Amino acid sequence: MRKMRVLGNFVLVLMAVLAISCSEFKKLQKSTDWQMKYEAALRYYEEEEYYKASVLFDQVLPIIKGTKDAEKASFYRAYAYYHQRQYILSGSYFNEFARIYSRSEWAIEAAYMSAYSAYLQSPVYNLDQTSTYTAINEFQTFINRNPYSEYAQPATKYIDELQRKLEKKAFENAKQYHRLERWEAARVAFETFADEFPDSKLNEEIMYYAVDSEYSYAKQSIRSKQKERYQKTIELYEEFIDKYPESEFLKKAERFYVESLEQKKKLSKNS
Repeated sequence: MRKMRVLGNFVLVLMAVLAISCSEFKKLQKSTDWQMKYEAALRYYEEEEYYKASVLFDQVLPIIKGTKDAEKASFYRAYAYYHQRQYILSGSYFNEFARIYSRSEWAIEAAYMSAYSAYLQSPVYNLDQTSTYTAINEFQTFINRNPYSEYAQPATKYIDELQRKLEKKAFENAKQYHRLERWEAARVAFETFADEFPDSKLNEEIMYYAVDSEYSYAKQSIRSKQKERYQKTIELYEEFIDKYPESEFLKKAERFYVESLEQKKKLSKNS
């Protein structure tokens, strides 16, 4: 019973503290004293009460625009939203800070955090990748402008990670065409992948599937189109074997090549 009473008293004290805190925050919101709001916003930020800090920073910034206090408030506001995982807002505010306060000691960090906020918005590979492209562009711009910054190395790492995500999406999209036996679309998608991601580790497999897809496309085509499509299969195979002479897909690809040569020869005789 004694433990229950102690716990009950603790809960009551906690509720009272929270009530006072909420009451204080509401008063601050309604106050016209910007200095008090500004100092309270900084205090809330240091106490990791990021929502309250962001609300007060939003209120006070239009009033103190152009002052030294505005620089600090703008930077802290961006981080307040970042800590609330509101990455669209944090990215926008970091970007705005880096642009307006380009000579600030925090400008480089803000530019990096703008890109990092976009990175944190990047979804799983099979969803829309607009934010992924945005993050890559921002990180690359950051590296170009700040090649010796302490943030340049992590920015490069994140670009590589995001590129792999785009590669996976493009690869799975192409494979989906292949699974659905949409052979021409599959071959185009595989060739496009190789053009867009020339350094990808997936290109060996991609080029094999391009041969596979074009062969299957030729095989099901009307007779008048078969010869040129078997020729395309041959060309794709030759390009593949030239680039990957010891590929694990060599025997499979060679079968498509041999079949294409034979079919092309028959079609030439019968034409």
